[in-house]
Amino acid sequence: QVRLVESGGGLVQSGGSLRLSCAASGFTFQHYAMGWFRQAPGKEREFVANINRSGGTADYADSVKGRFTISRDNDRKTVYLQMNSLEPVDTALYYCAADRKILSAPSSRDYSEYDYWGQGTQVTVSS
Repeated sequence: QVRLVESGGGLVQSGGSLRLSCAASGFTFQHYAMGWFRQAPGKEREFVANINRSGGTADYADSVKGRFTISRDNDRKTVYLQMNSLEPVDTALYYCAADRKILSAPSSRDYSEYDYWGQGTQVTVSS
């Protein structure tokens, strides 16, 4: 059974930090690029960051570049999102997702290309 379980969300003040984790099971983790997306109430789901299979290449939305860092541990089958300098606009439900890729393929920003999704973890940033 495929599972992606996010954790680490919570309530934080503006300027604070959180580290999200996403634990994967039920599929061959190292064969998948991983992504983080978020959705605020009344808004579309948006790309936040992704990382390729090996962890050597990452891509970020302009809105989080320089503040967020995505990483992965293939031995632990876990992907992380370190979020610093959080702002109220970062408030959303954060999802991790897995995208089956050949080794050389770039990771995608398009959520429709992702095969598996977690249930999400809420991040709330107060001003």
